[in-house]
Amino acid sequence: MNLRSFFYIFIFTMTCPAFAQDNRTLNVYTYDSFSSEWGPGPKLKQQFEAQCHCQLNFVALDDALALLGRLKLEAEDSPADVVIGLDMNTLTVAKNTGLFAPHELSIADLSLPQTWEDDVFIPFDYGYFAFIYDADKLIDPPQSFDALIENQRNLKLVIQDPRSSTPGLGLLLWIKSLYADQAGEIWKKLSPSILTITPGWSEAYGLFLKGEADMVLSYTTSPAYHMIVEEKYNYKAANFNQGHYIQIETAGIIKHSKNKKLAGEFLSFLLSSQAQSTITTGNWMYPAALNRSELPKAFKQLISPEITLFIDPDEIAQNKSRWTDEFINAVSH
Repeated sequence: MNLRSFFYIFIFTMTCPAFAQDNRTLNVYTYDSFSSEWGPGPKLKQQFEAQCHCQLNFVALDDALALLGRLKLEAEDSPADVVIGLDMNTLTVAKNTGLFAPHELSIADLSLPQTWEDDVFIPFDYGYFAFIYDADKLIDPPQSFDALIENQRNLKLVIQDPRSSTPGLGLLLWIKSLYADQAGEIWKKLSPSILTITPGWSEAYGLFLKGEADMVLSYTTSPAYHMIVEEKYNYKAANFNQGHYIQIETAGIIKHSKNKKLAGEFLSFLLSSQAQSTITTGNWMYPAALNRSELPKAFKQLISPEITLFIDPDEIAQNKSRWTDEFINAVSH
């Protein structure tokens, strides 16, 4: 263990007394909205602990990108057993760290819109990026990026930074998948409509809900929360005729975990109908292993993208830095 890693883990352990290391405690790294009181984490913890007669300990970070950064820093000294929240856009980078073990689970019965063949990460939910608007204020929303660029009504957008936010990276890849080498020009044309670029999703969505922006980058499933929890039906996702970029969220086992068997049990639990139902209305995404006929009624009222867009994770790993620089240069001028 190098001095920096020792100091980091010593401070982390001392400041987090709930962080346990006994062999019946499963330490799970995830992003904060997953483990928060309004997320699926607390209920999943209760459900799994009743099944395993163990202790499930969530350690929350700001975002999926922060998860990867923490793991890289801690390396082989990480006390994590499982990581929840790395998405398909970061999988190649995650695998290249050498910190993850094969899951060794059968994952044939998935309900994803595309085939999943990864032997290291299991998918637990998925969604599509979209711009959310208030239908009481915006009667005729844009239905493409071209319409956003034309923007005759001076609509203001709030988006997230691709360097610190998973949705921000998703938007970067959404535009790249559609416009390829012209993506930089698209960003320049979109720039006048961008009110602000926030570090994360919660800041952006909060500004939108306060009425400071006309549209915010989120997910096609976001309106389901408003319908089910708040009984509000005015929040909608703009249906882009060009297609929507997909995000598949995953979970994986840390190679140096001393609780690999328990970690495997937890990953298997995540794909159970009980856990999948909890994730659906806790994380507000589509479940990866639950038939759509079993979804709440509100989910059946959401837009359904006709075209699914995605870029191969290997290509993302090779080009992410360059594409991010392209974005920064375009919106900074």
